[in-house]
Parts: sequence; structure tokens; C-alpha cells
Amino acid sequence: MTTRQVEHEITVDAPAGAVYRLIAQVENWPRIFPPTIHVDRVEHGTDRERIRIWATAGDQAKQWTSLRTLDAQHRRITFRQEISAPPVAEMGGTWIVEVLSADTCRLRLLHDYRAIGDDPVGLAWIDEAVDRNSRSELAALKANVERVRAEAELTLSFEDTVLVDGSAKDLYDFVNEAHLWPRRLPHVADVELSEPEPGLQSLRMHTRAKDGSTHLTHSYRVCLPHREIIYKQTTLPALMTLHTGRWTFLSAAHDMVAATSQHTVVLNPENIERVLGAGATVADARAYVHGALSTNSLATLTHAKDHAEGAQPQRIRN
Repeated sequence: MTTRQVEHEITVDAPAGAVYRLIAQVENWPRIFPPTIHVDRVEHGTDRERIRIWATAGDQAKQWTSLRTLDAQHRRITFRQEISAPPVAEMGGTWIVEVLSADTCRLRLLHDYRAIGDDPVGLAWIDEAVDRNSRSELAALKANVERVRAEAELTLSFEDTVLVDGSAKDLYDFVNEAHLWPRRLPHVADVELSEPEPGLQSLRMHTRAKDGSTHLTHSYRVCLPHREIIYKQTTLPALMTLHTGRWTFLSAAHDMVAATSQHTVVLNPENIERVLGAGATVADARAYVHGALSTNSLATLTHAKDHAEGAQPQRIRN
């Protein structure tokens, strides 16, 4: 059996404790690690947890379950994939954060892995994916920590909600069935939807803007029937460097369902004037992106509401 052991490292201009916390808190990962689509804590204890990860490897989306042991005192996190995705037979490793000074640290990422059946082609694919993702993750974490003040102004999160007299399942189905959006949603020009495995989707979409132009986005979606769909865009409009979001369908008062679209965006300041014109500011870009995304989200939610309410008999209310 061939077991590969590799190490990547990077120096970060931030305190070791802050860097450790970013890695320990998995809810941060879709924002700071480009390959990560979504992470869900399946089990959580004081220093051990089981997490389920959805992430890209090359041009493929994969999911796996990992066990993690967290050692905050020594700033070490060890992980071992409990269920790996082919061609990986086994994979584990360690995050190590080392103090260099009060405001600087070294971040080391260790991996050990082997391929199913010792297949050399599979091992070469893993080598490339681990190297690419490790470099991407370390660089993104460094950038995220070092630019945290700037990104505070460039980051916006918001949501839109409609109340629906219908079922969560019908609402979920409307959003899940994105291949039908071109004939269901006026702002969607074209869709290419694939589902390499149940609940994990790749969505390429051309969306119409108010001026009639279209722009392409590519997202990976994690679909959890019938309560939520989480996504991360990997091909983005010029004004964004990050766009994550989720659709949720939750019970509300009076037998209603609250259908919500939530967005988190980081703006790209280098493209603001190119897209919005000379003199445009970050505030202008925030307003423009918020307005564009909310308009499309509310359009989708309104059509989903009509679909769900038309799919079941009217109830008599007193």
C-alpha cells in the first residue's frame, strides 16, 4: 500500500489564536476556503466532532465525513476522513498553528492519504487535488485574516422572506428543480443543471439584468429535503469575490411556511468603477448588489409561492 505524506505551509500576519479559531469554527469555511461549499456539524463535543463536508476537487464536487480532534492549548486540529469519496481510500492530517511573534504565525497543513486499490492514476488525481486545494485554502485564509478590516466594509449579508399558504415540500421542489427555471422565472435565460450524486448539484445559469444583458454564474448546491438548499457560486459577476447563500423553508405561525433567501457577498473593489462608472463608491456597489440579488430572490420566492399555493386546496380560515 502506498501512503503519501505531504505538507504545505504559509506565514500569516495575524495572531496564532485568531488563525486557530478561524479553522476551528467550521461555519467560517465556505467564506475563507474557496473549495468549500458547505460544512455541517453532525456531532459536536468539547474537543471532538464529526463534520460533513461538501467541497470541490478540480472540476468535481465531492462530499465526505471527517472526525476532528481539537487541541486549543497547542493550536492543533487533527482530522481523519470517516467516509472518503473515490478515488480516495483513506485520508487524514493535521492543522498546526505556530507562534512566530505576537502578530505573526506559521500555519502548517499536513496530509496523509492513499488511493483505492493503490491505483496510480487515482493517486495522481489525489496528489493534484490536495496540492491545489491546500495552496488555495492557505492563501485564502491568509488573505481573509489579513484583510479582515477592509472586508468588513466590503461584506454584506441580507435576506428576503415571503409567507406562503402552502407546503415546504412544494416550495423546496420549486427551488430544487432549477432545470425548469427558464420557463418558470422571467429573469433566468438558460440553465444547465447536473446532479452527480443525490443532493449535490452543479448549476450553471445565465441571468438577465434590467438592461437586458445576461451574465453567467456557476454554483454548487447542497440540497437537504425539504428544509434548505445551500449554495456557493464559483463563477461570479465582476462586482463580487464571494457569494454564498441558502434557501430555507420553515414553519411559521397560522400553518404558514416562511420561505427565505439569504445572501452573503464580498465585493470586489477593483471592479466597482469599471462596472458602475467613474466615481462609484463601495456604498454604491453595496446598494447595487443588494438590489439586484434581492430583486431576483424575491421574484423566485414569489413564483415559488404561487406554485406552492396552487398545488394544494384552499383552506378556510376563521
